[in-house]
Amino acid sequence: MSERIEKLIRDYPKLKRQQRCLYYQLVDFHGISEQETIDTMYFSQPEGERVQTSGTSNKTASIALNFRERMERINDEWYEHLEKEYLELTEQLRFFESAVRSVSGITGEVLADLVFEQLTWDQVAEKHYISRRSVGNYRRKAIAEMEKLYQHYEDEIVDYMLS
Repeated sequence: MSERIEKLIRDYPKLKRQQRCLYYQLVDFHGISEQETIDTMYFSQPEGERVQTSGTSNKTASIALNFRERMERINDEWYEHLEKEYLELTEQLRFFESAVRSVSGITGEVLADLVFEQLTWDQVAEKHYISRRSVGNYRRKAIAEMEKLYQHYEDEIVDYMLS
């Protein structure tokens, strides 16, 4: 478990950027254009065996009849995918941030400075008038406390799903 928390601490700025990017993709969502839809339909290969009974192809007529429906379906599916990713990432970050803020005392302050303020160990040591070794000790204690919070959170989820 501590590897997961360590990874979240290390990747926090990247995850926040990813969350903002997903948010703006959703806010500014345009989907694929009509021309892109037509191009994908025109250049796609038919599935299954096919026997052509007439001299002319029905591909153009099929594209004309189906492209808007297909475009809307593709755009809806893509939007739902982005929305699901955004909601999952937001929930993951929300719990992580609340867990960091829940760590008590100077241990929590040190961890918050490392995670949210992105201060170096030296900067944190200087800010709190402690040694680098103490920064490491407080960080380790904070991660141990967060492990308990994550375990409780996961137990609640399991209990809810089983009820």
